[in-house]
Amino acid sequence: MRAPSVPAGSEQRLSLLLVEDDRADALLVEELIADADDDIEFRWAQSLSDAEEALSATRPHCVLLDLNLPDAIGIDALHRLGKLDSTIPIVVLTGLHDEHFGVSAVASGAQDYLVKGRVEPEVLVRAVRYAIERKRAELTAVALHASHLRAQENARLERGLLPSPLLLGDPGVEIITQSLPSRQDALIGGDFYDVVQTSDRTVHVMIGDVAGHGPDAAALGVALRIGWRALTFAGLRGNERMRQLDRILTTERPGTGVFATLLSLAIDPDSGRYAAVRAGHPGMLGHGRNSVEWIEPPAGPALGLGAEEWPVNELQLPEGQGLLLLTDGLFEGHVGSGDERLGEAGLLKVARTLAELPGREFVDALISQAETYAQPHGGLTDDIAVIRVERSPR
Repeated sequence: MRAPSVPAGSEQRLSLLLVEDDRADALLVEELIADADDDIEFRWAQSLSDAEEALSATRPHCVLLDLNLPDAIGIDALHRLGKLDSTIPIVVLTGLHDEHFGVSAVASGAQDYLVKGRVEPEVLVRAVRYAIERKRAELTAVALHASHLRAQENARLERGLLPSPLLLGDPGVEIITQSLPSRQDALIGGDFYDVVQTSDRTVHVMIGDVAGHGPDAAALGVALRIGWRALTFAGLRGNERMRQLDRILTTERPGTGVFATLLSLAIDPDSGRYAAVRAGHPGMLGHGRNSVEWIEPPAGPALGLGAEEWPVNELQLPEGQGLLLLTDGLFEGHVGSGDERLGEAGLLKVARTLAELPGREFVDALISQAETYAQPHGGLTDDIAVIRVERSPR
């Protein structure tokens, strides 16, 4: 949405388009503007069709519109002109006996109306400038309202995508979560995660990423996250759970080409044994005792690509080591020159320089470093979600 670019009092020359079929009235308006001694660029269109052609070539700061044209009469003329560019302020011109049309026009979106034959030069120019500023204020209010609604929608989607961990009273693990949108005021994307603990004390950790951005990707991410939680509490594990998630995705996705990556862990907090199922998702960082390693269990295809089976990997989580699950936004940012990106190898190298930091500080520092690298290249271009899980000390 574009707002008028010239504020009142600006030194830039104002441009005015008059839409009027009567040549005498057009000359009168031009003389009024000239008498006001105001530096206004004046153009004249004799019909709405001529006005459409003029607007396609150059955008004026304001339009003076007669409501009785050869090809449009009354409020219809205002509506048709407004559809061409809703950000241009319109001041309506009416005849001496048609003042009621002016009132109706203002109620229908015009900034003001003037009655022909009752307009002084200074009044005309002041009406034009006031119309520009009123339209600017109107567009600003609309933009602020849209921003407020977007913030509310982001908050609702974030609660669905990034919930608080649902753990038992003594879970036996320490969980750290962190998320970051790709840019300020952006609609949240398709990154999602969840952490739940079932009655047998198994801690289930999941992170995923829907391809794409915007409300459709976010809504699909919410559906997958809620589906994963429900399936987990229903007792489904491994490939059985993955197949049901695939069904959810293919049913809920907005288009056939949409897919999602996902990594799901089931951790025994007492023994440290855990099962990992990876569907096209990046691997993990193993962080502990001043060391960091890249852990990449064998994977199957992403959800939505027609897979039926995914490897179920049995692994061991040593005491003192945390597993850092992440989305690819953490290493997809540009670094260096050209199209070079941080990448998984670059992320591991950075993580190793931060290895001595404890869990929370390690997570924050790693994200901050990724942001720093990407800043000279316009910042991060994708959302980031991170979960760090570590067995609690005995």
